[in-house]
Amino acid sequence: MPSRWIKPLITALCLVSVAKIKAQDYGIEEDISQSCKNNNIRSSTTSTTQGKSFVIRKMNGNSTATTTKTGFERMKDPLLNVASSTPLADRERLKLRGLVPSGYIPLNLNVERCMQQLRLKSSPLEKYLFLQSIQDVDERLYYAILVSHTEEVMPVVYTPTVGEACQKFSSIYRGTVRGLFISLEDAGSVRSVLDNWPHDNVSTIVVTDGERILGLGDQGVNGMGIPIGKLALYTACAGIHPSQVLPVHIDVGTNNEAFLHDPFYLGLKQPRERGPAYDSLIEEFFEASQDKFGKNVLIQFEDFGNTNAFRLLEMFQDKATTFNDDIQGTASVVLGGLIASKNMTGLELSEHTFLFAGAGEAGVGIAELIAYAITKETGVSLNDARKKIFLVDSKGLVTKARLASLQHHKLHFAHDIDDDCPDLLASVQKNQTYCSHWGIRKAWHLF
Repeated sequence: MPSRWIKPLITALCLVSVAKIKAQDYGIEEDISQSCKNNNIRSSTTSTTQGKSFVIRKMNGNSTATTTKTGFERMKDPLLNVASSTPLADRERLKLRGLVPSGYIPLNLNVERCMQQLRLKSSPLEKYLFLQSIQDVDERLYYAILVSHTEEVMPVVYTPTVGEACQKFSSIYRGTVRGLFISLEDAGSVRSVLDNWPHDNVSTIVVTDGERILGLGDQGVNGMGIPIGKLALYTACAGIHPSQVLPVHIDVGTNNEAFLHDPFYLGLKQPRERGPAYDSLIEEFFEASQDKFGKNVLIQFEDFGNTNAFRLLEMFQDKATTFNDDIQGTASVVLGGLIASKNMTGLELSEHTFLFAGAGEAGVGIAELIAYAITKETGVSLNDARKKIFLVDSKGLVTKARLASLQHHKLHFAHDIDDDCPDLLASVQKNQTYCSHWGIRKAWHLF
């Protein structure tokens, strides 16, 4: 499996314990292996607890809500509509006769029918739009596709295709309700905006302000594709019912000049807010979310810019069930790999010297978690543990000589070093003994 998929998969699986949600909440079945075998369909995702393949059986198996929707109203609800996969015996009771073709297609065959259509699409974005069109009308079918063909469709649902989808979000927007858009114009009314969401049982929120989307920079409202895609993976990989997830975009403007002059851009056409109004809106969102969905609702920061990511995490981590995926999610996966590497290197974490090419959210987040792990391993202070870790940014090695110009999140790793290390090569030569070199985000090309 490509390494770029590991983090979203592990993060999704970790969310099961964080959010305390069981896969049974939306009816996972263990018998797809035999169904796929009978119909010559390959299932590529397996249950980590049972060791068997699984598929969604019925999306209306949500234990937290019931519904009496029938007929046309039922078919317009993507959580309930299963169209031609509705058993013939149920169509009279659900008032679906005449609203769907007479034939019956089992879910597993419907998955294969859609996969055949997907493979005919000529570009990744066309595949993305095709899958989104399925999600818009039949979420059980959509997630059955993600579950049974994870390896093939994950690059379409999320990275790398989601990057292009974000860049073109305003152009390809279809008016489908896939999350909430909260802007500066909603200040003072965020709670009422949340009341417009059709589900009250939300347990997991992914929120972005669109400032640092993947490696694409400020995407403004177009960054909404990230929370939508990430939460789709959390449903497919961790079993969180789709009615319990909520993608959110906080629109505070954009500094992307192309979008500001694009007549089709769907966000606020104003420079990005940097003042008290920004903090006030974020705080109101957190308070309103906890009031609406409960104190334990999980709120995940996603793709916030460096200017806000670290300080917002610090502001809310003791007030809410929250984490920053770029800072902490990436770090947890990397630390797990480092701990496992002891079987190959024979070295404890404290016996390494770590040099990071990149000092943004991911790099510093990993560095801090490694330092914390070293304190647990050896009992040394956090400051002493940080002395084993060095950062290289666009200006060279992060040192005390640069304190005046360093961003706040880099200060803990500004070491007292006399030698001038203006680039990665000089930094490697300075710290080459037992040195693990890490390229973070856009710094990979330096190796």
